Amino acid sequence: MELIRPFDPWGDELCTCTGKLSLNPYTGCSHRCIYCYITSYIPRAFECRPKKELARRVAREASKLGSTPVSMCNSSDPYPHTEKRLMLTRKCLEIFKEHEIPVLIVTKSDIVLRDADLLRKMDCVVSFTVTSLRPQIYKKLEPNAPPPEKRLDALRKLAREIPCTVRIDPIIPFVNDSDIEKVVEAASSCGAAHITSSTFKPRPDSWRRVASAFPHREMRKLYEQGERRKNYQYLPQGERRKLMEKVRDACKDYGVTFGACREGLNINTGKSCDGGHLLR
Repeated sequence: MELIRPFDPWGDELCTCTGKLSLNPYTGCSHRCIYCYITSYIPRAFECRPKKELARRVAREASKLGSTPVSMCNSSDPYPHTEKRLMLTRKCLEIFKEHEIPVLIVTKSDIVLRDADLLRKMDCVVSFTVTSLRPQIYKKLEPNAPPPEKRLDALRKLAREIPCTVRIDPIIPFVNDSDIEKVVEAASSCGAAHITSSTFKPRPDSWRRVASAFPHREMRKLYEQGERRKNYQYLPQGERRKLMEKVRDACKDYGVTFGACREGLNINTGKSCDGGHLLR
């Protein structure tokens, strides 16, 4: 298969996701999130381009998939601004519905509401990324993405009929770590059944952008004390644990399950880290 590929084909030992495949209808992403890792391997990563003959190719590959869930997306957002006009993600969903293929959607956009008519007839989980509720933070972190208020409103509407989760990802020390409890509270009040979280694991390019927008000396010192894994810089394990336990404890307070993403910590309270257990 060319478009629908294994998720995490490198077999990262820290990945605890349920077995799934991955599809990106677009190359690149127009949200321009400064922490994004795709700039390290996708040319012109912040220019969103549709993939050629997408519907035909996805239809051909979907007939061979069986019941393995497909995650949309991991190297872009399935609902960039241009999706309103091109409707490529919707076309893919129509194909997956026809073949009864489960779908995991990860987005920062309220455009997903448009496809509620399809999603309610599918085996799917929709996950909204929310990193902060403060404009002075999220406008720097995710300059072209729809504001969190729109994402939470979409969550509130979709969660009445479709399993939904929230990703507090990434958490960056001295930037949005003080927002954790408020985001968990907002997510739970809007109907999220599960929360996934992860700490910021920069590559050199994403580190330059984040350090330029948030020049905290303490943040730099913390990362210098961490470890490097596969060209990613990790916080020290003790710092990662402290942040992830803060999310877990807030989730417990507000009655939602929790999963840490690629942290190597045995602290999850949900049956999966990514919300895949909510699929039927």
